[in-house]
Amino acid sequence: MAKNWLEIVTGSLEEKKRWRQYVAQKKQLPKAYRTAIDGIERYLMYSGSIVKGDVLMRMNEDLLELFETAAADGTPIRDIVGDDPVEFADTFMQNYADGQWIAKERKRLTDAIDDATQTD
Repeated sequence: MAKNWLEIVTGSLEEKKRWRQYVAQKKQLPKAYRTAIDGIERYLMYSGSIVKGDVLMRMNEDLLELFETAAADGTPIRDIVGDDPVEFADTFMQNYADGQWIAKERKRLTDAIDDATQTD
């Protein structure tokens, strides 16, 4: 019971643990890869409007895994993101649309129109 009360106040403790693990792993990347992932992460935070913590963590962990693998293989950063990093980030983010605020609003709009047309 105390755990539930605490998590209501502070948010999911499991997600906080995952975030700390993510940050620790990211620090292990070579500087260039870390700089790139920091830039993509910042862009995704501002443009992604991800409101579900578990989806945000899954997105960050998948991005980290991609860059860890690339760093281990010596894949150049431009080979990962291509010539247009914005396009890469936008395409990457599409895989996590279920966590975006706008997805909830789209469903709400669709449901409202469905309700309105059923009473016609």
